[in-house]
Amino acid sequence: MTRVGRTASNSAPSIRTAMGDEDLRKEMQELREQMETLSAAFDRIAKPYGQLFEYIDRFQGIAKSYFRVLDVYQKFGAVSPEIVVPGLRDPISKEVVRSLFEKGDRNISQITEAVKARRGTASRRIVREKLESLEAKGVVFVEGTGKVRRFSIAPSVVEKWSQVLGLAKSEEQPMEKRGEP
Repeated sequence: MTRVGRTASNSAPSIRTAMGDEDLRKEMQELREQMETLSAAFDRIAKPYGQLFEYIDRFQGIAKSYFRVLDVYQKFGAVSPEIVVPGLRDPISKEVVRSLFEKGDRNISQITEAVKARRGTASRRIVREKLESLEAKGVVFVEGTGKVRRFSIAPSVVEKWSQVLGLAKSEEQPMEKRGEP
């Protein structure tokens, strides 16, 4: 059966068969399915490349931080907490801060032992006095009261240290339990 119709683009009659319309629909459906299959295949192929770009970005951040540490080392001769806390004059206060940077959340006895290990001698009384002075300066944070007090580096000093080293801000990094490496 032959049908005569007019197309929207011109007024000339177009001749189509009922069978031709059905074939055209089938071909269009097949093309649509092939396009969907290709689209899904491209999505699968592109996914690993997206992850690769994320890894490259992370690597660039790590490399940037590494070169920042090297720069600090070159400028100051060492990568130590004194760069962030320039007011540390006496060697015992420096050792107390180093001890807390190495492993925070310590009590006075643990800090005294760490200072003794580095210096050879350390008095608990002097370490306590230095901790009180460092707390007053905002360098050390104290938790607890009385005899059960734990000391750690103040969050503002940790943030400064992270900035000096070019590391991510502490809010961006996963929170670790205190006292764990």
